Amino acid sequence: MGCAGSSQTKGDGTVKKIRKPKPWKHSSEITKSQLMKMREEFWDTAPHYGGRKEIWDALHAAVDADLTLAQAIVDSAGIIVQSADLTVCYDERGAKYEIPKYVLSEPTNLIQDS
Repeated sequence: MGCAGSSQTKGDGTVKKIRKPKPWKHSSEITKSQLMKMREEFWDTAPHYGGRKEIWDALHAAVDADLTLAQAIVDSAGIIVQSADLTVCYDERGAKYEIPKYVLSEPTNLIQDS
């Protein structure tokens, strides 16, 4: 049984429901393996952009999860979502976390690996 404070309503405006990112196009055609390499490089270097490693880890887990689980991860980690697609978030201390669209979804011009 939950308490009134555990609902995901926007009562105070700080909780934003996560949604899938809008379709986007990469600057040039890109293969799945190239995209995966870019994503790996981002997550390997993300903690060096600032913020706390545990928040980056939670964001990584949320990005890889379905929307319901992603919402639960973000809420439990105390992440403040500015952009519902997770491109811009903050932690409780005010540190900013920016995630590029290529990490969140596939581009419309994704091509097969040859």
